[in-house]
Amino acid sequence: MPLKDLPFDAQPREKLLARGPAALSDAELLAILLRTGMAGKGVLQLAQELLDEPQRDAGGRITGGGFGGMAGLLHAGAADLARIKGLGPAKRAELVAVLELARRALAQQLREREVFGTPGAVKHYLQLHLAARAHEVFAVLFLDSQNRLLAMEELFRGTLTQTSVYPREVVLRALQHQAAAVVLAHNHPSGSVQPSRADEALTQTLKAALALVDVRVLDHVIVAPGAALSMAEQGLV
Repeated sequence: MPLKDLPFDAQPREKLLARGPAALSDAELLAILLRTGMAGKGVLQLAQELLDEPQRDAGGRITGGGFGGMAGLLHAGAADLARIKGLGPAKRAELVAVLELARRALAQQLREREVFGTPGAVKHYLQLHLAARAHEVFAVLFLDSQNRLLAMEELFRGTLTQTSVYPREVVLRALQHQAAAVVLAHNHPSGSVQPSRADEALTQTLKAALALVDVRVLDHVIVAPGAALSMAEQGLV
């Protein structure tokens, strides 16, 4: 059923204006962004299909279905969205733009206030940047003396070990940013956020190297789609 044929107070846009965004389901909010469906598929149906669980083959590769909820959808890139019938270039661009706006809003928040005054924002920020990557990425948040964000840089890619992440490069970038502290971060494409022995060893190696130039390691955050773990909260930093 087209949105215009729904009762006036059930149409997502009018419902949002009358009752506020909390009154809408994820599919209804997404339908407002998408605006239109396609032949034989209304916009609410298209929105719900995007939120459905993905279908996978025996090897775990996605063969169809949606993105498993709003978090999975917001971690999807333009190439991922292209597999959904009914999502043309304009709709894909709008969804990717929403994700980038969320990243920038969180980055501004972290630049204006102490990072650990809003620990949840740090995890969300890192999830939006790293969680959907198909390969491991190691990143560093460089902080000033008041623990506000100076910059985030992705420094290394691939399997992360003490030998593939170079402490000298991390120290050099910290000095160039004149950072007083850092938050280390990387993703686990497997979906698990539990730290490995290698993660723990890498954290201690970088902590020792950065201590030589008086830069503190405040945390090492591991992210995956829909999840994030603070190694500091686990007593591992």
